[in-house]
Amino acid sequence: MPKREVSSDAIRKPAGVFSQATVVEAKGKLVFISGMTARRPDGSIAGVGDISAQTRQAVEAAGGTLDDVCRVDVYVRNMEHFDAIHKVRREYFKPPLPASTMVEVTKMVSADYLIEINAIAVVAD
Repeated sequence: MPKREVSSDAIRKPAGVFSQATVVEAKGKLVFISGMTARRPDGSIAGVGDISAQTRQAVEAAGGTLDDVCRVDVYVRNMEHFDAIHKVRREYFKPPLPASTMVEVTKMVSADYLIEINAIAVVAD
C-alpha cells in the first residue's frame, strides 16, 4: 500500500524511528495486530533482561510485511531503553515510517517482559 509520512515544521521532529503522522490512501484490509511480547512459540520468554532481543522477538512475532504497518504502539518497563529499542526499529522499519507512541508502564503479565508492541497495518486486497 502506498503510504507517506506527514511532517510539520510547527512541531519538533521525532527523535526516534517514527513519523509525526502517516497517511495511507488505500483499498485493502485494516489489520489490527494485538500486543506482541517476547514470548517464543513454546511459551518461553526470549531475551530475559535484554531489551534489544525482546524488541526483535516482539516485532517479528507481529508477522506480515512491516512495510504495511502504519501505526505502532510500544509499552516498555523502562523508558531508558528508548535508544536501544529504536536501534532495533531501524533494522525493520524503512521510510515512510509508521506513526508511533511509546509509553512506560509499571507492570506486564510477566516480570520478565520488558516490551510489548501492537500495530495497525493496511494490507492490499
